[in-house]
Amino acid sequence: MAPPGGMGVACLWGKDGRRGTPVVVTMENPNYSVVEIDGPEAEEELRAAAVAMEKGERGRTARQFTWVLLLRAHRAAGCLASLAAAAWALPGAIRRRFRRSSSSAAAAADERGHGRGWLLYTFIKGFLALSLLALAVELAAHWNGWRFQGLELHVPEVVEIEGWAHSAYISWMSFRADYIRRPIEFLSKACIFLFVVQSMDRLILCLGCFWIKLRKIKPRIEGDPFREGSGYRHPMVLVQIPMCNEKEVYEQSISAACRLDWPREKFLIQVLDDSSDESIQLLIKAEVSKWSHQGVNIVYRHRVLRTGYKAGNLMSAMSCDYVKDYEFVAIFDADFQPSPDFLKKTIPHFEGNPELGLVQARWSFVNKDENLLTRLQNINLCFHFEVEQQVNGVFLNFFGFNGTAGVWRIQALEESGGWLERTTVEDMDIAVRAHLNGWKFIFLNDVKVLCELPESYEAYRKQQHRWHSGPMHLFRLCLPDIITAKISSWKKANLILLFFLLRKLILPFYSFTLFCVILPLTMFVPEAELPVWVICYVPVCMSFLNILPSPRSFPFIVPYLLFENTMSVTKFNAMVSGLFKLGSSYEWIVTKKSGRSSESDLLTAVEKDTKGITLPRLQKQISESELIELKMQNERQEKAPLSTKKGNKVYKKELTLSLLLLTAATRSLLSAQGIHFYFLLFQGVSFLFVGLDLIGEQID
Repeated sequence: MAPPGGMGVACLWGKDGRRGTPVVVTMENPNYSVVEIDGPEAEEELRAAAVAMEKGERGRTARQFTWVLLLRAHRAAGCLASLAAAAWALPGAIRRRFRRSSSSAAAAADERGHGRGWLLYTFIKGFLALSLLALAVELAAHWNGWRFQGLELHVPEVVEIEGWAHSAYISWMSFRADYIRRPIEFLSKACIFLFVVQSMDRLILCLGCFWIKLRKIKPRIEGDPFREGSGYRHPMVLVQIPMCNEKEVYEQSISAACRLDWPREKFLIQVLDDSSDESIQLLIKAEVSKWSHQGVNIVYRHRVLRTGYKAGNLMSAMSCDYVKDYEFVAIFDADFQPSPDFLKKTIPHFEGNPELGLVQARWSFVNKDENLLTRLQNINLCFHFEVEQQVNGVFLNFFGFNGTAGVWRIQALEESGGWLERTTVEDMDIAVRAHLNGWKFIFLNDVKVLCELPESYEAYRKQQHRWHSGPMHLFRLCLPDIITAKISSWKKANLILLFFLLRKLILPFYSFTLFCVILPLTMFVPEAELPVWVICYVPVCMSFLNILPSPRSFPFIVPYLLFENTMSVTKFNAMVSGLFKLGSSYEWIVTKKSGRSSESDLLTAVEKDTKGITLPRLQKQISESELIELKMQNERQEKAPLSTKKGNKVYKKELTLSLLLLTAATRSLLSAQGIHFYFLLFQGVSFLFVGLDLIGEQID
């Protein structure tokens, strides 16, 4: 403790606790000794200083003011040191990433593996080469005074021509004005039209969400069905947890499912393990056996042949004979942790509503503030849940099933054809087929299930590729069924025009074409300039709408806008891959999990349970052969060198596009196009950061 009159002031570095080195200050005044600034009382001291100042406590106020200055100086020095360290380490990290990429064929294999992405990469490289050539020509023309002023084209008279180079440049100007300008204007107008339509759709969705908030519309359960003496009949519920090689999260997901507040004789948990790693299989078996010995109805299932990915896993589980005894099935992915009252908040909605096929809960993220990438993902998904799914659930009784954190009526699954292995978006597939069969869905915005966001750009990129190639592949397959379905015409129009075309195809198409192709192209063909409202005003307004469901993310509105345009490359590539059924349209890569802890009470409960498990008890829970195999696996892992995470990599398409946009930004300076220059500059820097993999988890 500090002596009387002294005090400790805290310096909070980060969101989860104290970081950095405590500051130790020695005062010459004999009334004070060594004081450590390392505690959570900084804000209290600031308030105390203000109050003391008002009361006229001059001596104490002066001392407190000194401590406040020291605290702020410490924070400023820490920030400067962090920035300096990052700037010093950045060139070395970039060199290592380029060296790693050039020393292996992984990058090329990645391009080929993502639906012939090398075609798009070749197009971008060719576009960049032409842009550099055009920039060189424009710079030479500008140097010789052949340039036009502003956007007004000045064609010199014959007597003003200074030679063959000047004549060639004039011919080029006339050619682009007569022949190149018109196709670019046509394509830009088409993209602008699609852009306006998509913006109107987003605006209508936001107005619908506002109406829901204003009128307080939401699905409600009449009364309290679980009160004492209500006579509520608990239906039989099947809980499924599909997983594959997810060592980081299997324990917490199984523990959360086993703690669901539902009569134990009325629900069964299926752990559907598709893991190829035998050590992970044994660990999951031991976890299942532990809960089984505690009286939970839980079974472990493992498929030898992992066909059909998640759809095949779920289809295999639903083929068990005992499934016919259950009325509902709740599905949770391996990183999802439902609260104990999840079933009590979802199952009663089916009571007295025989047409209801699905109850979908919202996702909540334990690592949304981990880095810039997770913050930007949180903005996107908050809009998806609170606006898109809630509005469609209230007004249309239809939305795409999210694949997890939902409860299905088993009858609806069976009548809709069950799980099919034909796409990588089996959740959207079953939702569309159930909708065509007349089943209704509801979305519960106030029921949240904890899960994780991808923390590395590589994991997020692969996830987005699957999420955008799968819907286009599904659209090819189910379009005939939609046209011939016995549903109303407006429901067919909603499925085809809004659900698939506008939100799954048009959005990535115009984002990539308008901002990554047409905009830089118009810098070299200034006769076809894009209006400022397309580049600046409307995108900013749409970003404001997107960020409304997560107001705390408002400071990230500019990075969000730039990052969404950056991701349009991956989404466009995936959309084309799925639409034309290229190689990667049926590719499933399990999203990497980090196993972030969630609620403290869940962790405490898990620790309490695991502390009581000794080796003799564990030996009783798994067979002798499995125990021997588990010990052998552990020994091999101990002898093996420590495994390291895969390092960050360089993404060639994004890097090439960054050079293209920066080249176009340089060209825009010659025309004094301010808004265009700043947009191209910041967008090019955004592509550069993403291409160097500097936005997500950093591993070297």
